[in-house]
Amino acid sequence: MIYFFKKTFVFFFFIFCSYFIYLQINILLSSQINSATLASSYADKNTQAITPIPVKQNLNKAIVLLGKQLFFETRLSKNDTVSCASCHNIHNAGVDGLIISAGIHGQIGSFNAPTVFNSSLNFKQFWDGRANTLEDQIDGPINNPVEMDSSWSEVIEKLTASAKYAKLFKMLFPKQGITEQSIKNAIVTFERSLLTPNSRFDLYLKGQQDAITKNEKKGYQLFNNLGCISCHQGVNVGGNMFAKMGVIHDYFADKELITKADLGRFKITKKNEDKYLFKVPGLRNIELTGPYFHDGQTRILKSAVQKMAYYQLGVKLSEKETRLIVAFLKTLTAKVE
Repeated sequence: MIYFFKKTFVFFFFIFCSYFIYLQINILLSSQINSATLASSYADKNTQAITPIPVKQNLNKAIVLLGKQLFFETRLSKNDTVSCASCHNIHNAGVDGLIISAGIHGQIGSFNAPTVFNSSLNFKQFWDGRANTLEDQIDGPINNPVEMDSSWSEVIEKLTASAKYAKLFKMLFPKQGITEQSIKNAIVTFERSLLTPNSRFDLYLKGQQDAITKNEKKGYQLFNNLGCISCHQGVNVGGNMFAKMGVIHDYFADKELITKADLGRFKITKKNEDKYLFKVPGLRNIELTGPYFHDGQTRILKSAVQKMAYYQLGVKLSEKETRLIVAFLKTLTAKVE
């Protein structure tokens, strides 16, 4: 009898242990599957954080050409010396290359001029986001006494006196003619045409694996892992949110001269939480659009990357890490099509 009970106990103990091991294996496999799924999901999400610039646009070509003429038209300024192109040189990646741009009578403005390329992809315009649309943005320089020092009534009067413009507006805007709205429409239509699709990185996103090199891929991975992607994402690799300049370390404590422009969005909202808040710039063509930041105080891309890592993320990049990120950023360069 005792022998029978011992044998029965061993049998059930073996069954219990086998079942326990079976459960643990299944739990482990399930955990591995879930981890793989989460990793895959994160990778997919991370890859989609930046999207390619659309290639096709449905724009009226005749209005684009009129807008281009107006973009270079100095009669938009009071003394006929300054045009939109004065600060946004479309032959130089949409910037003038100056620390701070100069307006009428050589007066110096407040901010570094951002690129006009891909500006239609931004959620707001100007560093402090004071204009919601490209149309609203045009009001700024036209009326600013430091930039063009003009007015819409003066601009309309000048353009109406031009036989060339009178003819073009009559043809393209027969109901409106030359008005503030039609002028804005033409200029903005031209600006919307200044997209730079098909960068090497866009081609990579579209599945062309050899469009970027191994080191450029490492740079992109580092860009993600460090957290740069949290602010610089979307189709313009930025331009779709506000962020404080100096999240971890105080950028302005290290500046020699503080200006009113350094207050950022606070000047618009008067809210203390908006001090030092700026629109995150898009990184398309970033290798060509220096000097960098709202104050234009950083001329070299390498230095800009190191400063952003330090002030925004609290990270001191090594020379190798800096080189890799810069290599990735250069894959975002492309021409206007």
